[in-house]
Amino acid sequence: MPLMDITVLEKLEEFITSGDLAFEFEHADEDKRFKILDYLEKLMDVAELADTQATKLIFKEGYLEELAGDNAQK
Repeated sequence: MPLMDITVLEKLEEFITSGDLAFEFEHADEDKRFKILDYLEKLMDVAELADTQATKLIFKEGYLEELAGDNAQK
């Protein structure tokens, strides 16, 4: 699986926003509910890592200044 395949995230977003995740949880047995909660916890951990990495890339790598320079030239 390509790590930068945005369609995977879009499908997950649709699954959550459509209410399908909530439906699955509400109609699941206890074991599946725990698996869903574990999945969501892992997703939140990965999202936190992504946020940290994005902050480093934007602020420490000078990307923000680069963007500001592009905007100033326009």
